[in-house]
Amino acid sequence: MDRVLWAGAGGFFGAALRYALGTTLARAKGGSTFPWETLVINVIGCLAIGLLGTLADSRGLITGTARVFIIAGILGGFTTYSAFGYETFQLMRNGQAAAAFGSVALQLLLGLAAVWAGAAIARGAWS
Repeated sequence: MDRVLWAGAGGFFGAALRYALGTTLARAKGGSTFPWETLVINVIGCLAIGLLGTLADSRGLITGTARVFIIAGILGGFTTYSAFGYETFQLMRNGQAAAAFGSVALQLLLGLAAVWAGAAIARGAWS
């Protein structure tokens, strides 16, 4: 039960950070209907989980409760794949198929590249 509470506490911080960054980015994008804020947040989240997950697995840098708090909690609350699904659905419903497919492609390709980059950074950081 202790770890569930730590994940929940971390999730609060991750969700609050996601909301603050998302609203800031939404204001900055002007009238664009493309979900740039979700793309940016997903890529940052993927980079962070690639970096921290690799450091946790390979170096034991983050273990136990700290790992639950940071990775499951903060990063789990921060990343936004549910928003990604909803926004893609909305783009399709609104007849913006090209934007929907572009968003899907960018989310997938940049997210996977960011996980790879985070892991590569983590492997080289303490060599």
